[in-house]
Amino acid sequence: METRFLLIFTFLFFQTFGLSIITTSSNVICIASERQSLLIFKQTLKDKNNLLSTWHGVECCEWHGVLCDNQDGHVVKLDLRGQASLDKCLKGELSPSLQNLKHLRYLDVSMNDFSGSIPEFLGSFQCLEYLNLSGSFYSKAVPHHLGNLSRLQYLDLSNYIDGFIFPGPIMDDITWVSSLSSLRYLDLSGITIGSHIDWFHPIINMLPSLHTLKLAFTFISIPSIKFINFTSLYSLDLSMNGINSTIPISLANLTSLMHLNLNHNQFHGKIPDFNGMFSSLASIDLSFNSFNTPMPDVLCNLSSLVHLDLSRNMFTGPIPAKIGLLLRLEDLYLQNNQLSGNIPVSLGQLSKLKNLDLSHNSLVGVLTESHLAKLNSLNSLVLSYNSLPLNFSNGWIAPFKLQAFLASSCNIGPYFPKWLQTQTNLQRLDLSNSSIKDTMPEWFENILSHILYLDLSNNQISGKLPRFHFHSSNDIEDGILKMNSNKFDGSLATFPSNVKILDLSDNLLSGHLPQTDGTMNPSLQVVNLSNNRFIGTIPIHLCKVPSIILLDLSQNKFSGRLPGCIGNLTNLSVIDLTNNNMTGVVPSSLGCLKLLRSLHLHNNKFEGDIPSSFQNLTKLVTMDLGNNLFTGTIPFWIGEKLSKLRILNLQSNKFTGKIPRQICQLNVLQLLSIAHNSITGTIPDCLGNLSGMMITNSEDEFAHFYYMSDYEENILSYMKGRELHYTKIILYLVASLDLSSNNIVGEIPDALMNLVGLKSLNLSGNLLKGQIPMLIGDLDQLESLDLSMNNFSGRIPHSLTSLNFLSHLNLSFNNLSGTIPNGNQLQTLDDPSIYEGNNGLCGPPLLRSCNRNDVTDNHVGEDEGQDGTEGLWIYVGMGPGFVVGFMGLLGSLHFIRRWRVAYFETLGNIYGWITLLFALNLARLRRNIPFFSGCGQGRELASCASKILEYSMSHC
Repeated sequence: METRFLLIFTFLFFQTFGLSIITTSSNVICIASERQSLLIFKQTLKDKNNLLSTWHGVECCEWHGVLCDNQDGHVVKLDLRGQASLDKCLKGELSPSLQNLKHLRYLDVSMNDFSGSIPEFLGSFQCLEYLNLSGSFYSKAVPHHLGNLSRLQYLDLSNYIDGFIFPGPIMDDITWVSSLSSLRYLDLSGITIGSHIDWFHPIINMLPSLHTLKLAFTFISIPSIKFINFTSLYSLDLSMNGINSTIPISLANLTSLMHLNLNHNQFHGKIPDFNGMFSSLASIDLSFNSFNTPMPDVLCNLSSLVHLDLSRNMFTGPIPAKIGLLLRLEDLYLQNNQLSGNIPVSLGQLSKLKNLDLSHNSLVGVLTESHLAKLNSLNSLVLSYNSLPLNFSNGWIAPFKLQAFLASSCNIGPYFPKWLQTQTNLQRLDLSNSSIKDTMPEWFENILSHILYLDLSNNQISGKLPRFHFHSSNDIEDGILKMNSNKFDGSLATFPSNVKILDLSDNLLSGHLPQTDGTMNPSLQVVNLSNNRFIGTIPIHLCKVPSIILLDLSQNKFSGRLPGCIGNLTNLSVIDLTNNNMTGVVPSSLGCLKLLRSLHLHNNKFEGDIPSSFQNLTKLVTMDLGNNLFTGTIPFWIGEKLSKLRILNLQSNKFTGKIPRQICQLNVLQLLSIAHNSITGTIPDCLGNLSGMMITNSEDEFAHFYYMSDYEENILSYMKGRELHYTKIILYLVASLDLSSNNIVGEIPDALMNLVGLKSLNLSGNLLKGQIPMLIGDLDQLESLDLSMNNFSGRIPHSLTSLNFLSHLNLSFNNLSGTIPNGNQLQTLDDPSIYEGNNGLCGPPLLRSCNRNDVTDNHVGEDEGQDGTEGLWIYVGMGPGFVVGFMGLLGSLHFIRRWRVAYFETLGNIYGWITLLFALNLARLRRNIPFFSGCGQGRELASCASKILEYSMSHC
């Protein structure tokens, strides 16, 4: 709408002011001095596109971009507008020789690349009425000399053009603008004015003829003015300024306003009632603000409205029923709000409506034919992400010919809507996640003749895929084909042409891949064929499409070797071959993929060493080589060269040797798995320096992990005793270290307790010994801890009870002893098997109880770090203590006769008493039990004692 208004205004501008200068020059003779000035100007420029190729000869009035007055031959117009976005522009500087063009009325050098500041001599063109310098200068200031152009009616210095921001100047002083009393059009968008600059009075109060004012992206604020006497203004653009305010009521004085653009600010509160004040208002854009009121009825009173955009706010409540009064409305954008309730039937009265977007709201009810009854002009209908069932009769013929119908997550199924078969002009169709459980109807190919965007994903559509042939388009949103997550089967007959994104994943497709090349798909960027049943080798014809950025062939049945020509796809950012049957050595040519960020070769049969050329993959964030047959040692250069690695998975291979200390240089590493290999040596203590495992949240880093929404980073990792599939959504939350099932020896380094961000630590199945570190409780984010099948000894540290998130623990088959700590989260882990194989452990959940001493010893103080040393010193002190005491006793008996006599008399009395007691009991037994007859009659007491012991054992 804004562009349309600008074109109309520009046309009227030239009708009024420019007819005398835009004339044929065939009968006009060029003035020699002015021709020479133009040639000098040309010499200062770089013109690689030959835009000034006609600038030769004597008749300068016929040169490209030059027009002369048809009466006196003076150059009055110089139009050299470039195309900077396409690199079709002039470079250099504006030569002072242009000052000789004294009669110049029109100068347009916009969208070029001129170095330096805006030249001050431009203020000397006294006849100049039109000046456009937009997007051409990167200067730091705008010269106030432009204020001398008293006849100027059109001034464009903008650097914010069609959503692109060009580096532009700063205006510290804007008062000179008030001198341009004839000015009708002023565009300063993208120039930093700042909230401290008074822009209001020099422009609003001093330019009474101004029709168009554009101050987008200038960082201005709105002053508190209650009255504005500015009735000439047709168009006002204050967008992209972040203004935090309510809409000022003073805008009601702009009674001639036709176009109002306030998008991308922080306007809030109630929208003023402008009823009767804006009788000519045709366009309102309030998108990307902070309005959180019900959608106002007052806007429905603006009967001249053609364009209404309230999108991306927080408007609530239903769409007003009075919306049907806006009979001139062509564009209605209400998406991304919090609107609820039913869609009013009055919407169907808007016969001039061309674009309707109600997506991303909470609208309910059934959309019927009456809602669309008179929408004869409708081109685009967007209903996505609402709980809207669409209920049209089978015989209904739509009154419109749509170019775009987007209804993702609406209830359209179970069958394809038959009214679509008349929509033969469709360019964009999105029926994803719409409950369709149908086969592709025969008429469907007939509506694809103009298709540029097709999304039928996340349904249950079955049968064969139709043939797709897209038309070529330069639009970034075109050339997209998404048929993923359905039940399509059979082979892929032909490769779709002219697509940029191809997603056929999660289907039942089989057979070999058809051929394609760079001529069929010159802009192909994404190929996702994962989770199908494709067979054969990876076709080498894919190597002929150098534009591919993402190649996902995972979870298929591809076999054979990986083609070396894949290294020719130098734009590749992601390659995923997970879960196939690929064999052989990984080609070293993959080291040429210097833009590669994610490499997945998981669960294949690749063998040999990791190619040394991989050290060139310096942008790599994920490298998953798990579950293959790789051999050799873990390359040291992984730590030295691949500094951006966050995920390194080498599990289940045949790697040998020690863990290279260079791995410790991977400062952002979050997930490291070397499990199930034949790694030897000790755990490097420098692993405690892995800062990526010290932080508890790295969401900001992962937010820009991949710029493409068509691929979700994923990894298979063993955690909590089972293999879990982590995706991009939660990968940034996971920090994991898995060294299990190797031959690692030594003790756990205390430095590992620095990794306080760890969620999972698995050191099981090694030959580790010593005690579990007493500071294990510092890893307070741990959810899974597995130290089983090692040779750990000593007590379980009491600090283990402080791991409040721990949900999986395995300490089985070690040599641990003492009482199992109890309390907090640890008492919920009551499976005895997690402690089995430790014969010295006691206490719940084991059935083996502990004696009082064990219980007491286990809770003496909170300083568990002294338990082991106290026990050692007790035993060390017992031996010398006994020797010293015993020698003291013997020494006393030797030197003190009285003690010696008393000592031996005591021993004699004790012996006599024991002998007498034994004889009396023996006599009693002989009388009562024949078994002992004869004992004591010639038999030795020793034999009698033996017989007594035998009797006791047999009757126990």
